[in-house]
Amino acid sequence: MTNQEIKIGHITISPNHKPFVIAEMSGNHNQSLDRAFALVDAAAEAGAHALKLQTYTADTITFNSKSDEFVIKDENSIWKNQNLHQLYQQAYTPWEWHKPIFDRAKSLGMLAFSSPFDLTSVEFLESLDVPCYKIASFENTDHILLKRVAQTGKPVIMSTGVSSIADIQESVKVLRANGCRELVLLKCTSTYPATPESTNLRTIPHMRELHNCQIGLSDHTMGIGASVAAVALGAVVLEKHFTLRRADGGVDSTFSLEPEELRNLVVESERAFLAMGKVNYELSEKEQKSLQFKRSLYVVQDMKAGDLFTSKNVRSIRPAHGLHTRYYEDIITKKASKDIQAGTALAWELIQ
Repeated sequence: MTNQEIKIGHITISPNHKPFVIAEMSGNHNQSLDRAFALVDAAAEAGAHALKLQTYTADTITFNSKSDEFVIKDENSIWKNQNLHQLYQQAYTPWEWHKPIFDRAKSLGMLAFSSPFDLTSVEFLESLDVPCYKIASFENTDHILLKRVAQTGKPVIMSTGVSSIADIQESVKVLRANGCRELVLLKCTSTYPATPESTNLRTIPHMRELHNCQIGLSDHTMGIGASVAAVALGAVVLEKHFTLRRADGGVDSTFSLEPEELRNLVVESERAFLAMGKVNYELSEKEQKSLQFKRSLYVVQDMKAGDLFTSKNVRSIRPAHGLHTRYYEDIITKKASKDIQAGTALAWELIQ
């Protein structure tokens, strides 16, 4: 497993550090800057380490056409029958909001960055001196974008949804050939929401070995279970869409976490990380003190010298001050060497 440490601002990403939790605002501001600020504040209060935006306009991400090719036809999509241009017009974050949102996040101790969707958005984000770049799944085979992002020399986090293993390998090669030295790939299932059954977290260690880089999870499932489980498989970055209340509506609200859930994600993912520890069979100091409460052999009925030990007068009970239970069959049918009171820990000197 690669142990390369990646520095993004004041955050270190590696298997030796707690998971890096990214709160993805996306379009959940619902075109209100005040709501965007409220999302930033809530993410910081929940303990998220970073806030992420998406940087595009409807015209930079698609084309304003009424053709069926530009309409979402997927029967299972939450955006079924929506025109792409109209959808992105509704979802985009105005570019003039980026700096105040980033400044708000940074003032609260969070990193702030974005996913660019074309070259103009990269140049814009460079003017804001973002600490890293996120490549979205649907852009991860856009070599034009990948080359420009790599050329900034900044760390890159790339989702791997809707991509074959060959696609991912080719994109990683493009990034590295153009200057990307710090790369995190995110296991991602690009359905909204994604089901646990389609998440396939066991891919995470395979991705890490195959691409020799750190791996995380861009999680579109409901709840936090998949993200916490991903930590146990080596995920070092967790990305989740985030809203104030799903009931408020919005383009991504149905599969976004609410503040209490985001707080639980931060707490439980760190708990999972700490629980991973190392390969260890040694008893802790506290466990050493608890050894006395294990089971051992005790006399549980009053006995006279010469009485036989039987299953009725000798039992395996707590605590552990008597003989080990491994000697039970050796002792049964032997005789007591002296009178023994019930409740006495069995010892060799009590046996003839």
